[in-house]
Amino acid sequence: MKPQTQALQARTRSFFVAVIKLCKSLVDTPATRAICDQLLDSAGSTDSNYRAACKARSKKEFIAKVGVAAEEADESLGWLMALRDGDLVKPEVATPLIDEANELASIFVASGKTAAENLAEEDRRQELRKRAPR
Repeated sequence: MKPQTQALQARTRSFFVAVIKLCKSLVDTPATRAICDQLLDSAGSTDSNYRAACKARSKKEFIAKVGVAAEEADESLGWLMALRDGDLVKPEVATPLIDEANELASIFVASGKTAAENLAEEDRRQELRKRAPR
């Protein structure tokens, strides 16, 4: 596995663990329980879907899994912003996690776009080879 892949896997795991710690630290109210349930699911799915993307059996499967990881990171971003905007967590506590969720989502979107472009180019080359005179 490439070092950058390992680093990103460590980053998604660290994000998930930081979310767990954040949720454990919050005052237990109906709002924090509801939001944390959703946030824990999406942060965990960010991690697990990226790990699954790294083990994809095909480029199409990679593109699909990294797309789900992007969606889950973006969902995490939304829940973190809700905690901050609802005054359920101090902005200085939420901001680093908000920034990380946003960065992870951006990385996964860019990775999916690049993989889709590369796959389309491979398909185009194969089609040209099929049409080329022999």
